[in-house]
Amino acid sequence: MTNSDEAVQAITDAAVDSFRDTADPRLRELLQGLVRHLHGYVKEVRPTLEEWEYAVEFLTAVGQKCDPTRQEFILLSDVLGVSMLVETLNEQGGGTESTVLGPFHVVESPERVSGDSIDLMGVGKPCVVSVRVTSADGTPLPGASVDVWQCTEEGFYDVQQPDVQPLGNGRGLFRTDGEGRLWFRTVVPSHYPIPTDGPVGELLGATSRHPYRPAHVHFIVEAEGHRPLTTHIFVADSPYLDSDAVFAVKDSLVVGFPEVDDAEAAREYGVTAPFRRADFDIVVEPETETEPANHNQNENEKDAR
Repeated sequence: MTNSDEAVQAITDAAVDSFRDTADPRLRELLQGLVRHLHGYVKEVRPTLEEWEYAVEFLTAVGQKCDPTRQEFILLSDVLGVSMLVETLNEQGGGTESTVLGPFHVVESPERVSGDSIDLMGVGKPCVVSVRVTSADGTPLPGASVDVWQCTEEGFYDVQQPDVQPLGNGRGLFRTDGEGRLWFRTVVPSHYPIPTDGPVGELLGATSRHPYRPAHVHFIVEAEGHRPLTTHIFVADSPYLDSDAVFAVKDSLVVGFPEVDDAEAAREYGVTAPFRRADFDIVVEPETETEPANHNQNENEKDAR
């Protein structure tokens, strides 16, 4: 090891050691691990001073782009594959697969009852989505909270078009019935580009990556005694299923939305024929003894954002 190598290593060692007195052992592990890997990256690629200055400016711009209806840091995490990696590493198996939260879970969904419509615009072909929530052993979960949000047929969320869509369009907070079921009326969402008018969009452009996500509906499911689940259903005939910009598609979450041309069924659901329909069974995993605080996880995340 040369003197220069020794000096470089001394900086890393000192930075890691600076967190040695952190009282929380998990926080100490996270910070020391971050320093080791970040320093390792810098040693590997050896950025110039100008490149590091640009990196700092880029992250500053990401933060400046965030506001109450736009979370650019989540978007950055998504396009780097980090969001999906964290989700996958935290899965225990046996339940419905999880996927990313996304940057648009930024307002509180209005409370609705089973059978309500989350489409407040009244345009486009109607769709009925039926959901059943069970525990890992197949037991139905009455009273489970199911938070739903999606974009329009044109590919926009309500917060992206405040002058066009009423706040709460495409959103609903439901409770399952005694059999763990609920259903709602909506429209089939479109594939859409993630926001490209900020630094993350510049990153995609500079690397010749497309910004598109396949059509999907988001869900957050919470049930007493069970781990919260954040997931999607992806529309089976949507473009970009094989190249989602945020790496979130899983085969088990791709669901058919077949057309139903049945006037009697349409009347039953309060829609007009033909309509499209999707059925989705959601399985949540029982909470372990070490996870009692997880019931508040999603709420804490929302508060932080």
